[in-house]
Amino acid sequence: MATTFQTAPSPTTSLEQGLADLASHGGCVIAEALDPALLSEIRTAVYRAAQNDQKYKWGDTYQYGNDDGINQRIWNLPSRDPVFCHLAELPLVLEIVKAALGWPALLSSMAANITGPGGSSMVIHADQGVLPEPWGWDRPMVLNIGFCIDDFTVTNGATRVAFGSHRHNRQPKAGDPMDLVSVEVPAGSAVVLDGRTWHTSGENRGTSRRAGIFSVYTLPTFMPQENWFLSLNPAVRQFGSETLQTLLGFRPQVMGRVNGRETL
Repeated sequence: MATTFQTAPSPTTSLEQGLADLASHGGCVIAEALDPALLSEIRTAVYRAAQNDQKYKWGDTYQYGNDDGINQRIWNLPSRDPVFCHLAELPLVLEIVKAALGWPALLSSMAANITGPGGSSMVIHADQGVLPEPWGWDRPMVLNIGFCIDDFTVTNGATRVAFGSHRHNRQPKAGDPMDLVSVEVPAGSAVVLDGRTWHTSGENRGTSRRAGIFSVYTLPTFMPQENWFLSLNPAVRQFGSETLQTLLGFRPQVMGRVNGRETL
């Protein structure tokens, strides 16, 4: 039986401690992951994209579970504003990805999840649930780095996590005992989850919206959730750094070569 924890690991600014928490708890909380200026820029860009999607009826309502029309999901963030490309390859992010997954890695998707007052919870799931079970490796194949754009509280639907559930190496099943912990942290924090860790969003019982950005990284042998070759803004392909192009699959180093070459 996997060890479960009834509290979240304490927020830390130490990468070493964060990685230790990720291994033991299946998740960690990195405090002050975004400096105030960057957080403000990202928050403006997220809510601008949300407003545009609502105004022009773009986007879709895909959720893990029943979407009641209150929560809003914004996909393909790298195409929406250059600040999201910057976020995808922050030095802190790359250090965590390289330590947990290795390199090269792929950015499987980057999406914003905005829950509004009355917004419901997702179903409980693990992010690498599309992979066949059992997940035999004692390491993640998927990593979710979530940035809190607003304060995450129990009232506004903070992410709820079954810390320690990554040791089950499978998706949750009906009747599984688990202790779901609401991860209450201030805006600018990062919540990092092993792809095997069971989690869900909380219900928003407050009076304001709560936004988070979830960047999912995978081993380079898996097809990304977002088909960047079809959906990506061409400007990102043109101006993105070599690291960003690697994350998006345009500079394959293992799989996905073109005529045997690593560059397109």
